[in-house]
Amino acid sequence: MLVLLPPSEGKAASGRGAPLKPESLSLPGLNAAREAVLGELVGLCSGDEEKAREVLGLSEGLRGEVAKNAGLRTAGARPAGEIYTGVLYDALGLASLDAAAKKRATGSLLVFSGLWGAVRITDRIPSYRCSMGVRLPGLGALGAYWRTPMAEVLPEAAGDGPVLDLRSAAYAAAWKPKGELAGRTASVRVLHAPTRKVVSHFNKATKGRMVRSLLSAGAAPGSPAELVEALRDLGYVVEAEAPAKAGRPWALDVLVSEVH
Repeated sequence: MLVLLPPSEGKAASGRGAPLKPESLSLPGLNAAREAVLGELVGLCSGDEEKAREVLGLSEGLRGEVAKNAGLRTAGARPAGEIYTGVLYDALGLASLDAAAKKRATGSLLVFSGLWGAVRITDRIPSYRCSMGVRLPGLGALGAYWRTPMAEVLPEAAGDGPVLDLRSAAYAAAWKPKGELAGRTASVRVLHAPTRKVVSHFNKATKGRMVRSLLSAGAAPGSPAELVEALRDLGYVVEAEAPAKAGRPWALDVLVSEVH
């Protein structure tokens, strides 16, 4: 099973590790596109700070992120699973998984990124600031920019098993599974059961806990239908809607009674 995750807006510091080696990242078919985005981002942030801040949508309080981006090629790199922080990743708790669950996480989790396209949690990257919603002066909107390289690389990464899509809308726009692969994909919403309203902030925590539960249990569903059963066996209340026609994903609603 492949699990598609959004990144976190906030990130841990890069640390003092060896700098980025772009050629070492997973999904090497994305490397040319990564280099193009990295080159423009570093160039932008090495120039006019105010322009860079405007392009990246950074507040005055985040001015320091511009300088951080300017030094991406020489900054220390750490595993992506340590760089990404925030509600979803706190709930997922990669560091506290047992050895077997960590191994499963390495093979199944894919984090989408405005800068890198998508990375495995073991890929060593520096801390950066560049969301999928950014429109770079030369490359344009990153969500649109990544669609072609993603379409060439991601179907092979997905293999022949189910795809659990937990991305936010901005990151989902960068790659939408097509055809037979779409039929093996399950997109998830988290709803507050009493109101049937979409949970906003705390949907991230629910998604993180859900992935942790699947990894810890060693769940290996062979289809979206089996994924639904695995989640129910783990105690989640899931309403599932199979695709009405070919080329559409499954729609899963995970219901939570308490918003926490």
